[in-house]
Amino acid sequence: MHPVLLRIGPLTVHTYGVLVAAGFLLGLALAVKQAEKEGIPRERIIDIGFYVLLSAIVGSRLFFVAINGGYYLRNPLGIFRIWEGGLVFYGGLALAVPVALWYMRKHRLDFRSIADVFTPSLALGHAIGRLGCFSAGCCYGRPAHVSWAVTFLDPECLARTGVPLHPTQLYESLGEFVNFLILVSLRKHQSFKGQLFWSYLFLYSALRFADEFFRGDEARGYLVSGISVSQGISLVVGLVALAVIAKKLLGVQKGQTTGEF
Repeated sequence: MHPVLLRIGPLTVHTYGVLVAAGFLLGLALAVKQAEKEGIPRERIIDIGFYVLLSAIVGSRLFFVAINGGYYLRNPLGIFRIWEGGLVFYGGLALAVPVALWYMRKHRLDFRSIADVFTPSLALGHAIGRLGCFSAGCCYGRPAHVSWAVTFLDPECLARTGVPLHPTQLYESLGEFVNFLILVSLRKHQSFKGQLFWSYLFLYSALRFADEFFRGDEARGYLVSGISVSQGISLVVGLVALAVIAKKLLGVQKGQTTGEF
C-alpha cells in the first residue's frame, strides 16, 4: 500500500526493507533470549542468525531468478533489485539449512536444539516480513469480490492497481502469527529434539499451499495448470515433515530415543 516509507534527497527508504529488517531483528532477539534459557552462547545464535539471513536472501532470490530465467537473461541487472519483490521462501530455506549445518558442525553445536530455538522466531519474522510484501504490493492476490478485498492505488507498488484483490500477503502474515503462537505453546510440551522445526515445516507448507490458490502474481511459476511450483514443494515438504513427526512420536511412545534429526 505504501512501498516507499520516506525519501531524503537521493535516498529512498522502502517499507519492505524496513519491515523485513524489523522482523529479523525481533526474531533474533527472541532466539537469543531462548538460547540463554537453554545455556547456549548468545554470540553463536547471533552469528548463526546473520549467516542464515544472508544465505536465505541469496537462496530465495536465486530460486526466483531460476524460475523466471528468461526475463533475467534479458534484464541481468534486475537480479539485484530485491526491493521489487521476488524472494521465494523455499529457495531461502534450501540454502539457509546447509549453511546453518556447516556452522553448527564447525562449532560443535546440536543442530536440533538450535533449530528449535530459531523456529518460532522464523515464523514471527516471516509474519512481519509479509507485512512488508503487503506494503510493496508484491505477492499480490487474484481479483476478488469479497468485503475485505484490497485495491492498490500507489503507482510505485508492484501489485495490479485499481482492481480489488485478495490480500494474500495478509493471509500469510496472519497464518504465520498463528504458527508462531502454536510453536511457542508446543515448546512447553515438546516430546523430542527437532519437533518445533519439523512442526513448522508442516504448518507453513499447509499455509503456503492454501494461500497459493489466491495468488495473482504469475511470475512464481507453475508445475501444471493450477498448481504452482511453491504448491508442489509445499506438498513434498509437508508430507516429509508429517512422516518425520509421526515416526518420532511413535518412537517416543515406545521409549526409543535416537540421534537422528
